[in-house]
Amino acid sequence: MLATVLLLVSPALSATYAIDPGHSRVGFGITHMMVSTVRGEFGTVSGTVDYDAANVGATKVNAEISVATVDTRDTKRDDHLRSPDFFDAAKFPTIKYASKAVKNVTAAGFDVVGDLTMHGVTKEVVLHVDTISKEYKDPWGNVKAGTHAVGTLNRKDFGIVYNAALDGGGFILGEDVKIELDVEMVRK
Repeated sequence: MLATVLLLVSPALSATYAIDPGHSRVGFGITHMMVSTVRGEFGTVSGTVDYDAANVGATKVNAEISVATVDTRDTKRDDHLRSPDFFDAAKFPTIKYASKAVKNVTAAGFDVVGDLTMHGVTKEVVLHVDTISKEYKDPWGNVKAGTHAVGTLNRKDFGIVYNAALDGGGFILGEDVKIELDVEMVRK
């Protein structure tokens, strides 16, 4: 009887989730002309999250983003972002993230340290993840959970160096890119 109870309880504590692309968002923001922030997002993200509420430090994340789905609400700019000046989507069609460690676990969240591969370059990027929500069952019987995460990267670290000088000094684009993720997951 104890074994049966443990089997019923363990999925709620430890589970593998698939990222739900239709209900998740990978957004970014970068300083433009030293006066504003241009924001955009990628339309397609997929992957898995292994999460155990009793052992948050064992969390594992693997995600993949389709570069071709970049959207900044400006077709001309989006085409330029897909070009060799920026992401070079024809040569590097995906951005990948694979976690390596979890640090700084608190009641408010934790940091996921992982390798981000973009534009043919792999660098370590830390994402601060809010506590993963409790599970809810949707009307179709799927068990879901979600979270929000943020991070920052320097685009030049990934070989994305395009820029132009402004007449009054400075450059069109900043180097730091702020990342913002809203992730809804379905328990496998």
